[in-house]
Amino acid sequence: MAKQAQFEELARQLSAVGAVKRDLGRILPPECPTGSAAVLTLLGRHGSMRMSKLAELLAVDMSVTSRHVAHVAERGWIERSSDPADKRSRILHLTPAGEATLEELSRRSTELLTERLGDWSDEEVDQLIRLMTRLRDSFGDCRATAPHLRPTAVGTAPVPGAPKATAEAMDKVTVTSAARAPTPVLEPTPTTTTRTPA
Repeated sequence: MAKQAQFEELARQLSAVGAVKRDLGRILPPECPTGSAAVLTLLGRHGSMRMSKLAELLAVDMSVTSRHVAHVAERGWIERSSDPADKRSRILHLTPAGEATLEELSRRSTELLTERLGDWSDEEVDQLIRLMTRLRDSFGDCRATAPHLRPTAVGTAPVPGAPKATAEAMDKVTVTSAARAPTPVLEPTPTTTTRTPA
């Protein structure tokens, strides 16, 4: 078991991941902000899906997901078709234009990482991938965390018995932060949000 000092240092190092994500966000085309890039990335990785599933993978509210989906649909990067199993739901699909945009995002991300990690060995990159995968697996589905343990945007936990309006305001801040986080390479960090079925 690692020592407390090691975990404290790990927490400090993990906070620096934000700088990596910001750099990856800066290389995105102006017409494809991070939320749109996350939608394309998830559809490319997981295939066609319902809006509710996409919201779950993005770990944001359905209203936020709808805005991201509307943005990419307006640009012809995805199509929305009726779900044969449930006519009330829509299935999201990448279009050829969306696949081309996703390839461009991947190219830009790969070029940046190749440049920044040029002095890393193949073994070091493989080790980083393995450790980051294991780290994510260790956290599992963070949305299942009890609300009083979830950190808020200001670094404090909601007080048990706090007024409902305060908790809702915190969720809105958390959703807004999560909506900016996704990039083509780094997937969004799950947060606790309120969703409605598709």
